[in-house]
Amino acid sequence: MEKYRILDHAADGKFRAFGATLEEAFGNAALAVVSLMTDWEKVERRVVRAVAVEARGVEQLLVKFLTEVLYLSDVRGFILGGVEDVRIEGPGSAEEPAFRLSARFLGDDRPERYDFHGEVKAVTYSEMKIEACPRGSAAWMVQVVVDL
Repeated sequence: MEKYRILDHAADGKFRAFGATLEEAFGNAALAVVSLMTDWEKVERRVVRAVAVEARGVEQLLVKFLTEVLYLSDVRGFILGGVEDVRIEGPGSAEEPAFRLSARFLGDDRPERYDFHGEVKAVTYSEMKIEACPRGSAAWMVQVVVDL
């Protein structure tokens, strides 16, 4: 199954990520973000970073999750090379309507070892879609536009 597809967009970056589960689609979306900056498949998986985010809705959860990719790259010098163990829970209850996501990012903390061909500045809600797909294709699709 195709992990993601980069789409044409007039001014920004746009992609669709796919997965057999919503968790897999989120993980592939993280890889798509990195693909707009560097070749994630060439990144050594020598460092593990635990990621946990919480949000009131699934769209906000996706934005916060992908923003973690950018934060770790910009602030910590961590380059994502893989995503494992993505888990989405929620919402908890009427009193606690939060969605929770946890995952493990695999990558390298030596960005100078990699060639970069772009920069993603921010994840947006513009044109965002999170959809169950029809039979015969991936079970889930997420569409995201990012500021380049």
